[in-house]
Amino acid sequence: MLSFKTEKNGDAHQKQVAYEQQKLADISKYEADITYSPRYSDDEYEYRHVSLPDKLWKYLPNPPRLLTENECRGLGVQQSPGWVHYTVHKPEPHVLLFKREKAYQLKYPLGAPPPAPALDTWKN
Repeated sequence: MLSFKTEKNGDAHQKQVAYEQQKLADISKYEADITYSPRYSDDEYEYRHVSLPDKLWKYLPNPPRLLTENECRGLGVQQSPGWVHYTVHKPEPHVLLFKREKAYQLKYPLGAPPPAPALDTWKN
């Protein structure tokens, strides 16, 4: 029985590896088809949207949810630092909506805000 479970787990691992290899191949093939909107802004943020080509839609999470920076980059999205996927447009989950602080690159020339200071502990 143990060998059956190991064999079954091996099949799952092989399927995962094949999926990841196909994902990398698809991203390499279709990343040039990712479209980036011009930036637009309000008083506080600048915004942009990024549209994934239909061949990459299958790699989006289902149900749709916000993606981390690493997940966006893992789909072939290439942007300068500071962009945050801030909302999901459910009718079009392949259109990723991003925002970042205005003048982000001037405020944070090293690519990210400095880490928050450690909280002081209570002293008696």
